[in-house]
Amino acid sequence: MAQLLTEAEIQERASLLPAWTVEGSKLQCTRKCKDFVQAIEFVNKLVEPAESAGHHPDIEISYNKVKISLTTHDAGGLTNKDFELAGVISQIH
Repeated sequence: MAQLLTEAEIQERASLLPAWTVEGSKLQCTRKCKDFVQAIEFVNKLVEPAESAGHHPDIEISYNKVKISLTTHDAGGLTNKDFELAGVISQIH
């Protein structure tokens, strides 16, 4: 099982991901797209990196907005896996 990060480690890593915020035990970001079709295209681009990492985000779609939430469920909070996948997702356009 992945090791939970300390609060200091979480804040340090979060500072490197300006589009993301820490909300309780989740790392979250919202991506605004041109329209619904573009939002779905963006979500489809998340499949391969999530599958490769064996780590899957919670995703909410509301028309042109995609909210992504990461947490390591089996560890009960934030781990390196969350920040690594957030970094990859941040590079997807």
